[in-house]
Amino acid sequence: MTTTTGTPAKSSLWTPERRGPTVGIILLVTLLAFENMGVSTAMPRMVADLDGNDLYAWPFLAFLAASVVATVLSGRLSDLRGPRPSLLVGPALFLVGLIVAGVAQDMSLLLLGRVLQGIGGGAQVVAVYVLIGLVYPERDRPAVFGLLASAWVVPSLVGPALAGWLTEALSWRWVFLGLAPFVLLGVLLLVPVLRNLPPHTPDRNTRRGLPMAALGAGFGVAALSWAAQHPRGVNLLIGVAGLVALVPSLRVLLPRGTLTARPGLPTTILARALLAGSFFAAEAFIPLTLTSVHGYSAIAAGIPLTLSALGWSAAAWWQSRKPDIPRAKLVRWGFVLNAAGISGVTLIAPSWGPAWATPVLWAVAGAGMGMAMSSLSVLTLGASSEVDRGFNSSALQISDMLGSALLVGLGGVLVTTFASAAAPTAAVVPFDLLMAGVAVLGAVLAGRLGRATLES
Repeated sequence: MTTTTGTPAKSSLWTPERRGPTVGIILLVTLLAFENMGVSTAMPRMVADLDGNDLYAWPFLAFLAASVVATVLSGRLSDLRGPRPSLLVGPALFLVGLIVAGVAQDMSLLLLGRVLQGIGGGAQVVAVYVLIGLVYPERDRPAVFGLLASAWVVPSLVGPALAGWLTEALSWRWVFLGLAPFVLLGVLLLVPVLRNLPPHTPDRNTRRGLPMAALGAGFGVAALSWAAQHPRGVNLLIGVAGLVALVPSLRVLLPRGTLTARPGLPTTILARALLAGSFFAAEAFIPLTLTSVHGYSAIAAGIPLTLSALGWSAAAWWQSRKPDIPRAKLVRWGFVLNAAGISGVTLIAPSWGPAWATPVLWAVAGAGMGMAMSSLSVLTLGASSEVDRGFNSSALQISDMLGSALLVGLGGVLVTTFASAAAPTAAVVPFDLLMAGVAVLGAVLAGRLGRATLES
């Protein structure tokens, strides 16, 4: 984007023609973040009230599996018809899911609500990426993704506490029902924008097997997650079945060459799995280590996660102000910071470790995430055309979810097999070192992303 004099024009996400999509996108992402943060806090009371303690993991797995399937199908629909259908139907299903879960009188209705939320959330996340590609020029996209990262800050800071207060003072049902009016508001803000979108050029490429691959991926991720949480007996066979379903599905759902790190878009998609997987897998065991090994309270053990969210947001904002730095370079820096943070928290796993340093170390890792995650999203849209933005955006989300699910699950298996929740050190030390190695691998592969070309 240039002026008539050839100098770069100052761009804004808040010009009259962009104000609507900017506010609508931020609101939808913020609501998804609040739901994500709140449900985990309220889940123990939910399942107890509904006599579902034996099904404790299923509300999470139902959401995850439905989200995977919806992510794929929404990507295909966006390539065929543009983002409009998914941005209308997705939030509507998410809204219905909130209401169903909020009024549920038994576990079956709660699970139905979680499925609807997963479908709606997965559909709208992909469509948001496609909408960003349509509305914002490439030079402005770092700023957009910086705002999306910032949209998680307030939910990360106050979401768990607010959900806990609602659960104790009123009812866990308000964790769902309280969000419903705001989802409706987000849809209303986007309707004028969607009405004025330019005509969409449909993708004429026939992508065979996408629906079956989506179902296979949804089953595979849920089965592997279940087996990782319950690694014994028949559950291990369920995990094997999930892997058998997942592997051929990925050949359809990811760009060709992703698993072999082919330069360009395939490596970008793979890098997302390595980044999200290494970070969230290491993070999953930080509260456990601080409480079990160092005797921290649950509130104190959550402080590193809060500072990580702040570091993530700050780095995402910083990269949004530096559109001329090649995105591949920012991805490498992000992986390096992530590896440094993960390596550092390895030292807190033993009882003699400096647990007091955890918040600083995890803020460093969070900064790496803010820098690299936004940049990978920018690179993905930059490598996409109008007819394949949906497919590539869904591949990015699938890679993110799969990397997190597999590596968190691996950590759970190691803790169960070689240690225990009461004394996790023997498993956490080698696992964190492995995750740091995964982050280092990502930094090495960043050289295969290529330099980002930004329009000026």
